[in-house]
Amino acid sequence: MAQRRMFSKRITETDTFLDMPMSTQCLYFHLNMSADDDGFIGNVKTIKRMVGASDDDLKILLSKEFLIPFESGVVVIKDWKIHNYIQKDRYNETIYKEEKLSLIENKNRQYQRLDGMDTKCIQNVSSSDTQVRLGKDRLGKDRSEEEEQKPSAAATLLENYFGSITQFMMEDVEYYKNYFDDFKKILELTIDISRQRGVKNWKYNKSILNDWKGHNLKTVEDIKHHENRSKVNKYKNQVTHELPPEQEEQYKKLGF
Repeated sequence: MAQRRMFSKRITETDTFLDMPMSTQCLYFHLNMSADDDGFIGNVKTIKRMVGASDDDLKILLSKEFLIPFESGVVVIKDWKIHNYIQKDRYNETIYKEEKLSLIENKNRQYQRLDGMDTKCIQNVSSSDTQVRLGKDRLGKDRSEEEEQKPSAAATLLENYFGSITQFMMEDVEYYKNYFDDFKKILELTIDISRQRGVKNWKYNKSILNDWKGHNLKTVEDIKHHENRSKVNKYKNQVTHELPPEQEEQYKKLGF
């Protein structure tokens, strides 16, 4: 089981979360830290006692649906997939397989019960349900090819270059992917630039992406034109004397 856990501000900085008592928030963080790689926790009461939380704290998390309970006493973090991205070579599937099979993952990457499910009959759900299951048999089968390839292509690209990838990086990728067209190619451009400049960290690549976004550039063509124009302008600014007429004419033909 991975030893590090991540938290997304998309969840922990919402009004719903921040309106809860601090003791309830504290319990939520500790439950996340103790969850397995699928977000399941089998010793909720022990953790509650360990951090000095009350029964009311647990009830609040359940009532506000930050946790999904099971008849077995196990709970799962509803927003686990939003918080955490675990690399395949570090991932260990939960031992609570029956509980896992009774859940689906919605389009927002949140866990939810299968439609019409009752807590008391949670382990008797029909296997004929047409929604996407989280069991081992459905992985890689029920997602559309486009949804499966886009995140994995960017993740693979980053892992190959940086050697590892964090949840923060994956959240950044999702953010920029919604802005840029053909994001994989644009990500390759930032990697090429950082490699040429001898700088190898994600923060530097983000600064490049933010600069392009700040100039309202969305496509590879827009970016290449912008970069070429910046190089010419930089050269012109370095010239302290008036350019020869033939060079001025060349710049005018190029549109500068």
